[in-house]
Amino acid sequence: MQTWLLMIQDPNTQWILLGSILLGLSSGVIGSFAYLRKQSLMGDALSHAALPGVCIAFMLTGAKSILFFLVGAAAAGILATFGIGYITRHSRIKQDTALAIILTVFFGFGIVLLTQIQHSGAGNQSGIDKFLFGQAASMVYADVVIMMAICALLLGVCTLLFKEFKLLSFDPGFARGMGYPVAFLEQLIMFLIVVAVVVGIQAVGVVLMAALLITPAVSARYWTEKLGVMVILAGAFGALSGLIGTFVSASGNNLPTGPLSVLSATALFVLSVVFAPRRGALSKMLIRMAAKKQVSREETASQLKQKEEVA
Repeated sequence: MQTWLLMIQDPNTQWILLGSILLGLSSGVIGSFAYLRKQSLMGDALSHAALPGVCIAFMLTGAKSILFFLVGAAAAGILATFGIGYITRHSRIKQDTALAIILTVFFGFGIVLLTQIQHSGAGNQSGIDKFLFGQAASMVYADVVIMMAICALLLGVCTLLFKEFKLLSFDPGFARGMGYPVAFLEQLIMFLIVVAVVVGIQAVGVVLMAALLITPAVSARYWTEKLGVMVILAGAFGALSGLIGTFVSASGNNLPTGPLSVLSATALFVLSVVFAPRRGALSKMLIRMAAKKQVSREETASQLKQKEEVA
């Protein structure tokens, strides 16, 4: 306990802790709507699509600026969303296939650019290779301020448009009949996912960012039937994952914070699968055992009654 208190007093650890918590919170909230709309792979596609944007931003500016990296990644992510939408609307290709096409093309292009940068002599100074698997330890005060602003934006938009997002997630046809701009709302959700991915790739990386988007949402789904409660729980699970991942990383030797946050989210998912009320495996087992006992008692009572009638 004293070791953890000493870690919290370290300014660098404070920024990493705050950034990881904010990342998990915002990812869990927006990931809930992606999960309900059956777009779990969208975060994976957009995170991989962000890599060429980061590389191009560095090639144009020649400097390692998190703001320029975020702008480049956001532009690439938005381009990817329009590409996915265009393919699905103007061809017979389904969305999952379009996701796979965009993911592989953009990621492959990003790896080519990354290799070119590293061979140019500036790759060691750029540090953009850390965007593959993330490096939360490199976050500083300015990065956390940007994450705070973007987290506030994500939470604010989800709060203001909660009713519209809820209707769109469960019945887009009815939403269209009610006069809601369904196409605009769908693109807005895509954009919010892009923003969450862009913020998270520095800490978690393009490879693991999808897990931090979807896993807290899936875990929260086991605990409730209400969307509002699910969104709150998903944000809480995401924030808790960032908290645990940061503490474990700071207490170990050279352990990466991002992957540990993802593993923490996975551990919370396993606990939810086992111990969640009504939907958890343990609860279902107890319900089945109680049902078997009830059936056994009824059969025993029926047999006794038949014996009494015969006697």
